[in-house]
Amino acid sequence: METIELPENRLWTVEEVAYYLGVPVQTVYSWRGQGRGPCGRRVGKRLRFRPEDVRKWVSSLSTEVAS
Repeated sequence: METIELPENRLWTVEEVAYYLGVPVQTVYSWRGQGRGPCGRRVGKRLRFRPEDVRKWVSSLSTEVAS
């Protein structure tokens, strides 16, 4: 598997979020359509994610599982 360096100083693309989460790109889009997944924002025609929002969402998952 190719290693991608994820930047911390800019918004992440859908491909970068999918890489970080270890899921297919289509899964990220599916979660968004279902109102699940990390919070993303439209920037023009593009969907972008703040790295801190993605990490916060991942942290919330472990809390839900433990409950």
